[in-house]
Order: sequence, then C-alpha cells, then structure tokens
Amino acid sequence: MNHEDHHHDKHQHNHNNHDGHQHKEHEGHKHHDHRAHHKMMVEDFKFRFWWVLALTVPILALSPMIQEFLGVDWQFTGDSWILAAFSTVVYFFGGWPFLKGLMDEIKDKQPGMMTLIGLAITVAYVYSTAVVFGFDGHLLYWELSTLVGIMLLGHWVEMRSVLSASAALEELAELLPGEAHRVNQDGSTEDVPLEEIQKGDKVLIKPGEKVPADGIVVKGESSVNEAMLTGESKPVNKSKDDEVIGGAVNGKGSLTIEIKKTGDESFLSQVVDLVRQAQESKSKTQDLANQAAFWLTITAISAGVLTFSGWAFFTGQDISFIMNRTVTVMVITCPHALGLAIPLVVSVSTSLAATNGFLIRNRAAFEQARNLQAVIFDKTGTLTEGTFSVTDILNFNDQFSDDELLTYAASLETNSEHPIAKGILEKAEKTLDVEKFNSITGKGIEGVVDGKNVKVVSPGYIREQEIDYPKGEVEEISSQGKTVVFILMDDELCGAIALGDKIRESSRNAIKTLHEMGLECVMLTGDNKQTAEYVAKELDIDQVFAEVLPDEKADKVKEVQGQGKRVAMTGDGVNDAPALAQADVGIAIGAGSDVAVETGDIVLVKNNPEDVVNLIKLSEATYSKMIQNLIWATGYNVITIPLAAGVLYSWGIILSPAVGAVLMSLSTVIVAINARFLKLKK
Repeated sequence: MNHEDHHHDKHQHNHNNHDGHQHKEHEGHKHHDHRAHHKMMVEDFKFRFWWVLALTVPILALSPMIQEFLGVDWQFTGDSWILAAFSTVVYFFGGWPFLKGLMDEIKDKQPGMMTLIGLAITVAYVYSTAVVFGFDGHLLYWELSTLVGIMLLGHWVEMRSVLSASAALEELAELLPGEAHRVNQDGSTEDVPLEEIQKGDKVLIKPGEKVPADGIVVKGESSVNEAMLTGESKPVNKSKDDEVIGGAVNGKGSLTIEIKKTGDESFLSQVVDLVRQAQESKSKTQDLANQAAFWLTITAISAGVLTFSGWAFFTGQDISFIMNRTVTVMVITCPHALGLAIPLVVSVSTSLAATNGFLIRNRAAFEQARNLQAVIFDKTGTLTEGTFSVTDILNFNDQFSDDELLTYAASLETNSEHPIAKGILEKAEKTLDVEKFNSITGKGIEGVVDGKNVKVVSPGYIREQEIDYPKGEVEEISSQGKTVVFILMDDELCGAIALGDKIRESSRNAIKTLHEMGLECVMLTGDNKQTAEYVAKELDIDQVFAEVLPDEKADKVKEVQGQGKRVAMTGDGVNDAPALAQADVGIAIGAGSDVAVETGDIVLVKNNPEDVVNLIKLSEATYSKMIQNLIWATGYNVITIPLAAGVLYSWGIILSPAVGAVLMSLSTVIVAINARFLKLKK
C-alpha cells in the first residue's frame, strides 16, 4: 500500500474533520470515500505493526545487549549483518508513516510527534548501522524496533477508538426509499428509481411506505409520521393540498402527491448541507500529546546539539564517546510512553464508556465535555418518551366508571393504528367486541360496543357539533400540553381522556445533577409553547426554545454558543442532526434515528439522559488520567536528559544508551498500568 496519503499534518487526530489525515486530493471527495480511506489507514497501521512485531522477535534475540541481560550467548558469525538487515526493513517499512510525517511537519514548520519519533528512530538506526560498520559503540536496533512497534500500536489503538462522523450524510440519504410508484396519465402506476422522479410527477405512497420527495397531496387522506424529520411527536393528518416531506413515513391511508422539490432543493438535502457545514466549521482541538511532542522535539534537538557541541568543543573526549552521549540524549527524549500515554487512556475510557451505556465517536469532542457550560436537550424522545400515555380520565356522567369509559374507548381503538389509540389500549385492562366500526374523517372513530353507539372524537368534532363540555377543566389539561379526546355514548358526552408525552424519570434526575454541577439546561422542541413550557416547568429547565423549525435548531445552538458558553446538544431525530453537528459536543440518543447517531460525537445507547451526566464525569476523569500519563511519560526526561548528556560525568554518573532505553521502557509500563486505573465515579 502506498502510504503517501498518510499525511499526519501536525498529528492532529481530530477525527471530526480529520485534519491529521486530510490531503488535497481528497478535498472534493464524498464523505463515503473519506470514511473508506480512514478504514484503509487503520488497516495499514495494523498491517505494519504485525510485520514489525514479527521482526522484533529475532532483532531482540540477536541483540548483544538483550543477550547480556538474559545471560545467554547466541552470537555467531555475521549475526550483526542479519540484525542490520531486519532492522532496515523495520526502519523503512515500519517507520515510513513517521518518516513521512517528519518530512511533512518540517515542511509545514510545525514539528510535533512525527518529528520526534522520526528523529529518534533515524538516530538509533544510523548510529547502530555505523556500529555494524566498525564505529565504537552499542547496537540500538532493539530500541529502534520496539519504538517503531509501540508507536504503530499507539496509532492503531487511537484510530480504532474513533469513527469518522462523515457517515451521517450516508445515513440521511438512506431515509429516502430507493424507488417510487409513479402515476401515469392513464392512471396506471410504474415503479421507477428515485433519481428518475421529476418536479410535477405524481407519485402514489402506499400505507407504511416512506415519502420519496417533497410534494403536495393531490388525492387521499392519511396520517404521516414526521417525527424523525421535524421532531413533532404526533403524526400529522394529511389531506388534499397539504405539504409532505421526503423521508416521512405514511400511516394507514394511501396518498397521491405531486412532486414539488427534488435533489438539492429538498428538505432532506438542506439538512444534509447543514450537517456538513456544521461539521466542517467545528473548532479544531490539538492533542495534548501533540503539544508535549512539540516541546520535546525542540528539547531533543537542542539537547542533542548542546550535548554534541559541549563535549566536542570543551573536552578532549573522542568521537565515539561524544556520539554515545548524543544518541542517548536523542533516544531518551523520545519516550515510548508518550506514544501510548494518550491512546491507552482513550482505549480504556472508550471501553469504560461502552460498559456504562455510551459510545465515544469523536475523541476531541469527548475531551471537551469536561468544559461544558450548557446542555441543550431535544424534548421529544429525549426528555420525554416520545409515546402517548393516558394521564387523566375526565368523567362527565355518573352512569359509567372511569374504567368503563376507558374500556369502551379502547374497544373502538383496537381498529386504529394511531399513536393515541396505542396509548389508550396500553392503559385499558380489557376490550369488548365492536360492530359497525366507522372512521369519522379527521375527527375520530365510532362503532357499536355492548349495544351502545360509542364515539371517540377530537375537540374539533365537539366544537363542530356545538356540544357543551366543562371548558375550564379541559383547558387546564390542554395547557399542560396534553391531547384530549372525548367519549360519546348514544350521542351523549360522557367523558374525556387526556394523553401526554410522558416525561422520563431519568430526565428529572439528570437535570437536577447537571444543575448541581453548575451547568445550564436548555430545551429545544418543535412542539407548541404550551407543551414546551409545561415540560420545562416540570423539569426546572433554565431556558426554552419552542416551535423551532428543523432548519432553525442549529441556529439556536449558535445562539447559546453566542452567549459565550460551551454547549452540548442531546437529540434523537434527523431534525436534530445539524444541531448535533453544530454543538461543541453532539450527544445522540442511540434509540433514535441512525442519522442522529451518526452525527453525534457521543452516542447514548439507552434513552437515558442521566448518561449525559456520566459522560461529563468520565470526560473529567479521562482528562485527569491523560495529564497524569503525560507527566509520567515526560517526567523521566526532565531527570534523565541531563544525566544522559553527562552533566554528572565528573562524579562517575553517566547513562549509557542501553540504560536510557530501559528507563524509557519502564515509563511505558507505568503509563500502561496507570491507564488501567481509570474509573467512572458515579
């Protein structure tokens, strides 16, 4: 594989925009290509790592220093040449990503981790090869191979632990069906690919099918579920002249629509664009390890030059001694541990997150979670359950008990697929047989139950028929954002059933804890103000945005960001995707739409807002562990670089390249053990 494309520009593994691996030939490509490229690179690091690991075994076995340490003697004529040959493969094949990265970083005048690794392996390789050709010194090929192997492993672990967010755009496109039933002039229908549909075409949408494109209903009546697109929890009734959105799911009736928008003009395409824009404009976060690598590179070069020139110009030492000092300094300045300090913590925190119900997709955003000042929640399906449940039964007639009213209503609703019907059926303990069932278009249903003519109807029907009802009681319930249906027996009003979108108990706990942590809680919804304000009051939400159109959600996130706050957005619908991408941290509810999940930086597997709290706590713990590891990884350098340079030489204290290499291995072990101690405190 050609690794030319592995451009580690500044080694910034911000996988949202993937700066670290972005290059000009890819800029015009589709996100799908970018995702495939990302996977290809992960495979390439893996492939190189296994080869280097296989070669490291004989390199260690043939290294005099390792043999001495093990107390064995496996030397034979020409062994150093075999050692040099194996190490040459490791240096050029295994080390190529780092050598290429070194050249790129020097070209960009941004020395970082790649420069540090490239420099250390080059010094170790050139020095050891010089020793093979007769220069007085120690073979450091084993140090070269273990360093390359560990750095490749670090990159592989790091890249595997994050996924590219670009799949969001593919998921959006998949909301549309592949084919549509086009209605011909003679009234017949033919199935055609979606690409062939044009403005002005008439299309038939059967029950349960997805709407293929934006259009206007010309024939038929049905209820359409737009929740994934608009966030509105209730299915919307559609009849002649009503608009429908591509991607919405049709209910029980058949609709014929005239196509008004296709391709780039459609609502779904606009959402795709919003997601792309928000993803591209997201701030770039530089890795902590990269910052450490930058300063270590400056330190390594300075220390190397100072060591060489100091011994060369101010002492009478021979070139062999001076080179040994310089190489030891260069090797020590590039600790193995730095390459693993961050990836190991990432790996542990990623698996820890998964066992606690959330998946980290964007590490840079996850690290930002510890600095959040506001959390924006979508209402439907996030703070609430997104399903209707019976909250109140109003009895206007002493003849029937509440349970009887519920039984009569539920009996009729067995013939309906409406979410309100499901809510009533869930509450009822039994149902009776229904005769002469009939749908009252757009107003309700009726039938004969137990000899009585029963109707379950909307407030619109009651007003139309001018039936008197206790307005105060009904309006109070309606003001809580609940839906009310009325029950008539033999044309006499007997009662009403109120249904609400149930607030999750976990939402209450999550908001309470977030407030205790000093975060502001904001709610964003496409629902009406009454419903929104009721839910906000129940949950003690600080700020509410109601009746927000789908394309305005990202703007509302920007508005809160404009108040100088670092913002997380939590949502589960397609309409939330641009807002999730715009937020500093996008948190997708995993049980929601695939596109919301793919746009989110972090995915909550369960519909549990309390996981937002756990996520912030884990982010804090992870950051703390990263800092500890960086201190361990670089702390040795502070002590050992002066020793390696020979500042205590006159006292007889000096570090050989071998001892320096062993110390670096020790720091790697400590970093690995420390990473395993990462815990989520609840």
